[in-house]
Amino acid sequence: MIQRDLAPILQNSARKWPSVTLTGSRQSGKTTLCRALFPSHAYTSLEAPDVRAFAEEDPRAFLAQFDSGAILDEVQRVPELLSYLQELIDNDSSPGRWILTGSQNFALLHSISQSLAGRTAVHNLHPLTRGETIRFSEYPTTLDEALVAGSYPRIFDRRLNPADWFSSYVATYIERDVRSITQVIDLPTFQRFASLCAGRTAQLLNFSSLASDCGVSQPTAKAWLGILETHFLVFRLPAFYSNLRKRLVKMPKLHFYDTGLVCWLLGIRTADQLRTHPLRGAIFESWMVSEIAKHRTNAGITQGLSFYRDRHGSEIDLIIQDSTECRLLDAKSSSTPSSSLFGGTKRVQNQLTESGKQFPICVVYGGNTVQFRGIDSLVPWEKLHEYDWTTASVELEAMTVQHDKRKSSS
Repeated sequence: MIQRDLAPILQNSARKWPSVTLTGSRQSGKTTLCRALFPSHAYTSLEAPDVRAFAEEDPRAFLAQFDSGAILDEVQRVPELLSYLQELIDNDSSPGRWILTGSQNFALLHSISQSLAGRTAVHNLHPLTRGETIRFSEYPTTLDEALVAGSYPRIFDRRLNPADWFSSYVATYIERDVRSITQVIDLPTFQRFASLCAGRTAQLLNFSSLASDCGVSQPTAKAWLGILETHFLVFRLPAFYSNLRKRLVKMPKLHFYDTGLVCWLLGIRTADQLRTHPLRGAIFESWMVSEIAKHRTNAGITQGLSFYRDRHGSEIDLIIQDSTECRLLDAKSSSTPSSSLFGGTKRVQNQLTESGKQFPICVVYGGNTVQFRGIDSLVPWEKLHEYDWTTASVELEAMTVQHDKRKSSS
């Protein structure tokens, strides 16, 4: 097992809270991480039918097995168990006794808000960041290979073919979980809906168009997107808001957390197929946005990201916003460094300039050379993980110099 970036935060929470809840998509590594961090805890999974039946029929006796606490895996399967767990925590609030995991965000958080509010720290574990992926002995070294492989740990841990793994993932996990939380009967249509969403990654979320193309109603499209969000497969990036007198687009953008899943849903099975695919640029944009979103989540930050688009077509793919600072990021899949990569972003930079202060632009591109142009920068995709994206005021040039010094000294 590799070291996960979220590990220190989980350990810190376990020193302060009586219980820690870890949510995330199926196969993101929740169980492996919890068992590695808390090896002295008993472990049980509520996924197993006999274990689940015991917890449902006699919850007090079930919990009584664990005098010193336990890791309860897939706890959303028996949501009523949390009410009994509340009583145990109130009687003994020793930190770190209970570690809960779940892969259905809405169901689990609803149960927690009813029973464990103020008693548990909640964290999300997404698939690997690039910085985590390269900790494996073998990992993709080219951009297209990385986009097709995605970022689920098992692919790299077991050295699996991504196309084969995603085929099983969609059939085993998405379809089974869909059946368990909703009355979706037409699973082929639901998978078509997921594929249509993949074709719209990094695009404005238009429910009317999505529903029409899939042949379902808008309420159904909204409900089905909610299912994909519930299982941490997609997320909405909100539009940037400011007091500028501009007619800004208000619709959110749709992004997938994992580009390997996007590629599989679109029928892209190899890096060669992706290299000439018309959606390669959009897939790369989603990769960049999700990388930074995962990086910030692993640091305990869930807000502060948006995108900019006005009615005249000026656009920036991602804005990192602090209280007084903004950093503008754009994704360009081109491998050739050029001033033309800054084209549209300069218009946004000028529009956001206030009191003579310009916000820096960072263009993340498919090449391999870092370049600095005044306050602006070109950052290769393979170096994105080397920077701290938890703040908008990060000095990329200074961090690059420090990183190069560390590499040369080692």
